[in-house]
Amino acid sequence: MPVKTTQYKELIKKAGIYISVLLLWQIVFYLATDVLGIWKPYMFPNPLGVLHTFGNLIGNNTLFIAVGTSLRRVFLGYLLSVFIGGLLGLLLYRSKFLDEALRPIFLGLQTLPSICWLPFAILWFGLSESAILFVIVIGSTFSIAIAVEAGMKSVNPLYVKAGRTMGAGRLKLFSTIILPDSLPHIVVGLKQGWSFSWRALMNGEMLSATRGLGQILMLGRDLSDINQVMCIMVVIIVLGITIDYLLFGLIETKMRKNRGLG
Repeated sequence: MPVKTTQYKELIKKAGIYISVLLLWQIVFYLATDVLGIWKPYMFPNPLGVLHTFGNLIGNNTLFIAVGTSLRRVFLGYLLSVFIGGLLGLLLYRSKFLDEALRPIFLGLQTLPSICWLPFAILWFGLSESAILFVIVIGSTFSIAIAVEAGMKSVNPLYVKAGRTMGAGRLKLFSTIILPDSLPHIVVGLKQGWSFSWRALMNGEMLSATRGLGQILMLGRDLSDINQVMCIMVVIIVLGITIDYLLFGLIETKMRKNRGLG
């Protein structure tokens, strides 16, 4: 009971903070637009306007279609990134020559904003789903590859030597020592790759998509509807936090328990 009471108190405190922020936000909007006239109403969003827009997008089913389309794109692109990035990371780990030759290039490509690839995507694939998938994959693959390679290199060499002494072959060493010990680093890289995928998706959808969250975001901009822009931004943030908690949060919790840390 005391534990549950403490949890309820923490939830109430958090809810109080969120409500206070929303109230302060609405007050600032009212003072700046209606009282002082500093901003035009279309220049600054407000909680009530965002909530009204959210209700409209739910009512006409636009938001559900956009969320479903965007999630399908980002998951497909992310899975391709994990597959390709994992293979590249393993290749860098296995070959010292390729590591020294390609790692600097991968680091440079990782820092390159994904929007830079949009001209290539449009020229190569046109205004299509393939163009968006290309931007997602190219935007997150290299960060995953670097994380996989760095995670495997972080394994204590003594563990590998001990495994070889006990007669373990390459496959056995990889599956029982290298992969489990490098998994925490790899998961961090996968989380980073996921965030890159989200950003790349928005870049692709804002320029070439006919449906999706990015397209609704740009439509709000074209119509000078700042509340719609803010509404989609909030939806993107909530989706990102939810997926991070449900997917990566559970994986990290299980890893900590397996290592006796939680």
